[in-house]
Amino acid sequence: MSDTTKERIAGELAGPLAALGLDVEAVEISPAGKRRILRVAVDKDGGVTLDDVAEATREIDRVLEASDAMGEQPYTLEVTSRGVDRPLTLPRHWRRNVGRLVKVTPVEGATVTGRVLAGDDDTVTLDVTGERRTIALADVAKALVQIEFNRPGGAEADEADEIDGGDDEMED
Repeated sequence: MSDTTKERIAGELAGPLAALGLDVEAVEISPAGKRRILRVAVDKDGGVTLDDVAEATREIDRVLEASDAMGEQPYTLEVTSRGVDRPLTLPRHWRRNVGRLVKVTPVEGATVTGRVLAGDDDTVTLDVTGERRTIALADVAKALVQIEFNRPGGAEADEADEIDGGDDEMED
């Protein structure tokens, strides 16, 4: 399927999912034998719960049943959270990852690793080995959350990671 199809699906889902407090983070379509797999990644402030994923799955299924965006070929719908492996590309990604360790590759200069202290529409503030460093988002070439096994925040942070890893599948 073309990028246009993915964009169309994302566009059709944006409003109904926003009504549930969710953002469409990614739409991916891949072949799987005679079927296709449609993966939709969603996110929201405070993280996505399993109930959010289930509710999003029902809403996405409803929207796609009323649409011809997926055509006639059968598909499997998978709805998941954004996950930590996706790059931080939008201001909301930074805001939602306050407290997390990130590796930032700037457009120019050396790569830095630091903990996100704050983010707004134009900048992110990191704690880089005890020093506050503010970086313009326009100057970030790539940024990824780093996996931490002993993350500050204890059990509460670990529990949020477990919820963020959930996904739900629905056959069409």
